[in-house]
Amino acid sequence: MKFPANFVWGAATSAYQIEGSTTADGRGVSIWDTFTAQPGRVVAGDHAQVAIDHYNRYREDVQIMAELGLKAYRFSVSWPRVQPDGAGRINAKGLDFYRRLTDDLLEHGIQPWLTLYHWDLPQALEEAGGWPNRDTAYRFADYAEAVHDALKDRVHTWATVNEPWCAAFLGYASGEHAPGRREPAQAVQAAHHLNLAHGLAARRLTGSRVGGCVNLYPVRPASDDPRDVDAARRIDGAQNRFFLDGLLKGAYPQDVLDDWGVSFSQEDQELVGAPIDLLLINYYSPYTVSGAPGGKASASAAPTDTGSPWVGNEHVSFLGDGLPTTSMGWEVEPDGLKRTLLRLKRDYPAIPLVVSENGAAYDDVLEDGAVHDTERVAFLEGHLRACSEAIEAGVPLEGYFAWSLMDNFEWAWGYGKRFGLVYVDFPTQKRILKDSAHWYSRTIMSA
Repeated sequence: MKFPANFVWGAATSAYQIEGSTTADGRGVSIWDTFTAQPGRVVAGDHAQVAIDHYNRYREDVQIMAELGLKAYRFSVSWPRVQPDGAGRINAKGLDFYRRLTDDLLEHGIQPWLTLYHWDLPQALEEAGGWPNRDTAYRFADYAEAVHDALKDRVHTWATVNEPWCAAFLGYASGEHAPGRREPAQAVQAAHHLNLAHGLAARRLTGSRVGGCVNLYPVRPASDDPRDVDAARRIDGAQNRFFLDGLLKGAYPQDVLDDWGVSFSQEDQELVGAPIDLLLINYYSPYTVSGAPGGKASASAAPTDTGSPWVGNEHVSFLGDGLPTTSMGWEVEPDGLKRTLLRLKRDYPAIPLVVSENGAAYDDVLEDGAVHDTERVAFLEGHLRACSEAIEAGVPLEGYFAWSLMDNFEWAWGYGKRFGLVYVDFPTQKRILKDSAHWYSRTIMSA
C-alpha cells in the first residue's frame, strides 16, 4: 500500500456516543436524550448519560491518540451543550470543553477536525418542528457561526452535517433513530433542510477549510432485469445522488424528485450547493437490490420493524451477496469503497476527498487483558488497500479516519455493538488497545 507523504491518518467519534455528562455545565436536552428515555427505543434500555465519560476523561483519550500516532482526530460538537435551546444564548461552559479538548489535541500534535452536527438536535428545536421545519436550518447556521467564532483560530478543517440521509430518513421515516417519527413526507423535507443547513453554514465558516459529509453506498442491481436496474437507480438516487448532486452540483437529480413527487426552488438548490473545500465520505458496506417481487431482504439494509426509511421505494428488496458480514449484519466489500471513490472522480467536479468514517463492529472478547480482533484488522487492511489503489488511479484522496477510536454508545443498538480500535470496559471505563489499534498504529508509523 502506498500513500502520499502528507496523507492524514485519523480516527473519529461523535459527541453523543462518547461524552456522557448529559446534564453537566448547563448542557440542554437533545432529541437522543428524549429518545433513549422512551421504553423499547434502544436495545436493553441503554442510554448515554455516562457513555464512555469522555467529557471527564478526554485527556486520557487524547493521550491514547498520541500513543497510536494519530495525525488527526475527527470529533463532533454537541449542539445542546453549546446552545441548550438551539437558539439564543451560548453556553460558555459548553464551548470551553471544546476549547480544552482542542488545545490538548494541538499540544500532542494532533489536528482537530470538527463536525458541527452528528444527530444531537436540541429538543427545543424538535418541539418547534425539527428538521422538517425550514427554520431549523437557519438556527443551525447561527450555531455553526458561534462555534466557528470560538474555535476558528485553532481548528482549520470543519464538517457541517454528518450523514444527512440517516438524520432525515432514520429519524423521520423509519423512526429507528431519534426523534423516532414515521412521517415519510416530512423525512423528505428534513433531508432538504439538512442539506440547506449545510449550505447556509458553509457560507459563514469563512477562512476555514469546509466540507460536507455523506454516507455513500455503491448500489448494484441483482440482475439485468429492468425491475432490478430501476430499483438500483432509485436507491442510488435516494441514498447517494440526492446528496452528492445537491452538495457538488447545486441541483438535485430530477429523477429522484420525480420518484418522491416533490420540487424545490432553484434558489434553495443553489444554497445547498455552497462552495466547499473537500468532501468527507463515510463508507461501510455495499447494497445489492431487486425490484422483482419476492426478493429476500438482507440484514444490511432491510426495513426495520418500525417501518422503511426508503421513501417511495417500498417494493425494493435488499439482497445479500454471500460476502462476510460484521456483527451488524453488514456485508464487507473493500472494493465497494474503491468503486465509490472512482465514481466520485468520474461523475463529479474535482474536489479533495477524505474517508471520514470506515470501520466494523465485531463481537470482541477481552481475554487476559487483550482483544484479538483479527476480523477488524483484515477489514481495515482491505479498505486501506482499496484507498491506496484509488489513489494510484488518480483519486484525490487526502486522508482516512477509522471508525471508531473507542467502543461507545451505538445509537439504537446501545452498548452491544463494538466498533472501536480501543476496547472500553463500560462498568470500569478502562480503555484497552485492541490488536487492531496496534496494527493501525504500525501502519501509520510505516506509511
